[in-house]
Amino acid sequence: MKGYKKILCYMIVTIFLAGTFPLKSQAQGDVSARSAILIDQRSGRILYEKDIHEKRRIASITKIMTAILAVESGEMNKKVKVSREAIQTEGSAIYLEENEKILLEDLVYGLMLRSGNDAAEAIAEHVGGSKEGFVYLMNQKAAEIGMENTEFANPHGLDDHENHYSTAYDMAILMKYAMNSKKFREISGTKTYRTKSGAHVRVFKNKNKLLTSLYPHTTGGKTGYTKRAKRTLVSSAQKDDLDLIAVTINAPSDWDDHIYMYNMGFDNYKATKVVQEGEIEGVKNKFYEDKLYVKRDFIYPLTEKEQEKVKTKLTLLKPRKKEWKDERNVPQIVGKISISLDGKALGEMPIYYDHGGKETGSFFEKAKELFFIGQGVQ
Repeated sequence: MKGYKKILCYMIVTIFLAGTFPLKSQAQGDVSARSAILIDQRSGRILYEKDIHEKRRIASITKIMTAILAVESGEMNKKVKVSREAIQTEGSAIYLEENEKILLEDLVYGLMLRSGNDAAEAIAEHVGGSKEGFVYLMNQKAAEIGMENTEFANPHGLDDHENHYSTAYDMAILMKYAMNSKKFREISGTKTYRTKSGAHVRVFKNKNKLLTSLYPHTTGGKTGYTKRAKRTLVSSAQKDDLDLIAVTINAPSDWDDHIYMYNMGFDNYKATKVVQEGEIEGVKNKFYEDKLYVKRDFIYPLTEKEQEKVKTKLTLLKPRKKEWKDERNVPQIVGKISISLDGKALGEMPIYYDHGGKETGSFFEKAKELFFIGQGVQ
């Protein structure tokens, strides 16, 4: 039994690790940005890259982190009292007034659409208890989601600290994470927002020209600029079941850069269903025949040539015929499907045994199930 548990633990660890290293494309191009990246939102696959790990100032694309922390605070319907410090914040503003009370949700719209630095300060003070407390939360979240070359020193991206920087890759990771939030997607993709706070009526028109006029497939994003960071931009776009995220840092022609990368991505890659949810057919092992299934599709962006080269491999536990005569003793997870391209792992998926609606009831099995769900492998 100890050996059996070791095999299961090995499978869990290998499936988890395989899903953390998305396959890269080595494409390089002549975009204006000092750093640029295009990734697939679902898988994280890098479709285009240029100096993606170089630490740079990021200006107001910082506010993506500020926005998602506000959304995740669970206080979007609560009112925020605006402080003197907030209204004195330099740069772009939504023109808040001292002691004004405004919904946190309205502040986030002003933050994302109009890049309000006063809104960023007010959000930070409310959600973090202070600007310093909020910066701690920003860096905690950055570490949690794998932004290894990022440090935040403020909630808005102004050049008031030397230790405020990120990379194109890390900002793509942040946008990928944020886009999992329905509320963030809604705010990021809004062209115009109207709000009333007491006697104040405000109309926010999104500064993201990709969204409002330049590129019809755009679904959201955030602009940025400071004298030291220059033009920065994060955006998202969707076409033909392919969701992409683009990031440029220090880009004189950022709109053109993003359109170029998106056209390259949509023209060359297709969201390909490599493994289909449901029963696994063609299993030769008689014990497992007509009993195996996967719980979700495995979809990955591939070129036409790559589609022909993708391989899948099934690895199954050796049936314990005596112990498993009682079907309730068969584990819920009995193997894995390994997906690869040119010998490089794309990912792995757990294979489930169909108990006909019966629960195994094993604590160990339920712990495994929770582990896979927690890692997004289910």
